[in-house]
Amino acid sequence: MNRVTVERRIDAEGVLRISLPFGIDEAGREVLVTVEPVTPKAENTDEEWRARILALAGGWPGEFERPAQGEYEEREPLSAMAPQTMSLL
Repeated sequence: MNRVTVERRIDAEGVLRISLPFGIDEAGREVLVTVEPVTPKAENTDEEWRARILALAGGWPGEFERPAQGEYEEREPLSAMAPQTMSLL
């Protein structure tokens, strides 16, 4: 079993509700649950956000490439469809 980290909010009744399905293989296993408060994240100012975005420019170390797209599917033109089918469109 791997360590699992989740962030949840305590509801209006002051209850923390957590449901984590692990699977039948882990049934009956003892676990340790630790609860610690999350420190609020400060909102970025517009200038901080802009500086972070601009710092990304030119950051990709590799080449951009487009892999093969496969075969193109040929379809019947709409004009070849039966009139009753066209009314459904």
